[in-house]
Amino acid sequence: MTKLCTISAFRNIGRMLLLLALAAEIPVALHAETVNVTGRVDVVRGKKKSPSGNSNVVVWLAPLNSAGHAQLAPSQHARLIQKNKIFEPHVLVVGVGSVVEFPNRDPFFHNVFSLFEGKRFDLGLYESGGTRLVRFDRAGICYIFCNIHPEMSAVVMVLSTPYYTVSDRSGQIAIQNVPPGRYMLHLWYEGSNEGELNALSREITVSEMNASLGNLRIPESDTIHLAHKNKYGRDYESPNPANSAYERP
Repeated sequence: MTKLCTISAFRNIGRMLLLLALAAEIPVALHAETVNVTGRVDVVRGKKKSPSGNSNVVVWLAPLNSAGHAQLAPSQHARLIQKNKIFEPHVLVVGVGSVVEFPNRDPFFHNVFSLFEGKRFDLGLYESGGTRLVRFDRAGICYIFCNIHPEMSAVVMVLSTPYYTVSDRSGQIAIQNVPPGRYMLHLWYEGSNEGELNALSREITVSEMNASLGNLRIPESDTIHLAHKNKYGRDYESPNPANSAYERP
């Protein structure tokens, strides 16, 4: 009889341990649920829509509590292509620690450089078919130029959060797989000044019932001048077509 009681007691203990284990997993399962945060941006100049369109607005969410448990954007291997004297894409967003490749697909030389906070580098001259790699190891905005062609420019934004997106031509935005919780909403646009963009930042709470950012109006400034110097801080000179530094040998 005593033996049967002991076996029964062990079985009850086993059931209790199983129930406790299942109960412990419930918060994890709930925590793993995510939502897609959507919205729309409208770039405006005064009271009118900007002639530049609504693309290339960066929107990101910085976690304010443990709900956004992935504090760092995952590193990735991205690509900023040089073709037809244009960087494609014009705005690239990556996580801290990501490597960006700069392939030259033009039939002539390029010299990609940046002197800004996100990453200071100079890739030197390299010909058609060549490529260079840069690791972006800290958060910041990096303006990219070519030392030969002044019309070429791009932006690499390095973030420490994985919850970001870049608006398309129609202004639509979607941030995928965001855990419910509190976040600080940030926006960036190349044609807006820093003060106006900072004023748009605000705290939001993401949940299954609250996953829309609504319609965000981005003021485009008339005072932003995107002209730049070459990597030596001087004005660009007109290239000599006969110079092998510019034309493919």
